[in-house]
Amino acid sequence: MELVPLVKHFEGLHRIVTRKPVVTVAPYLCPANFWTIGYGRVVPKDHRQITELEADQFLVEDLAKFRAIVKSMTRPGLTRGQLDALTSFTFNLGGARYRSSTLRAMVNRGEMAGVPDQFRRWVFGGGRKLTGLVLRREAEIGLWVSRDT
Repeated sequence: MELVPLVKHFEGLHRIVTRKPVVTVAPYLCPANFWTIGYGRVVPKDHRQITELEADQFLVEDLAKFRAIVKSMTRPGLTRGQLDALTSFTFNLGGARYRSSTLRAMVNRGEMAGVPDQFRRWVFGGGRKLTGLVLRREAEIGLWVSRDT
């Protein structure tokens, strides 16, 4: 799976119909207790509704931002699959958590064999183990081990 479809799948999109055929996207409270809109963009509770096109645009912008964060904190030479896996992970958890993670430290030390187990540690949201995060981490591991260069 590629990065954008992976993130779209696991973040989901909370649609509402305001008047046919207009479909909009409203803010919602994610399992980690953050107000979110579109595909995982954190926003204030009273953020305006957006269109699906805006949700797609927000996702492209957000993934570019998080890819830059990952690149700034990670040694060069990763494959595209590895960079995509870390971008999805960091998009989901935030740059501060990536910065302080053992996952990042292992990548930067070149200890690549242990990286999948580090992904698997990050499966809790709001203090609970979430099936969706377990599945997401396995998908990220799939990107990590892919042969994408």
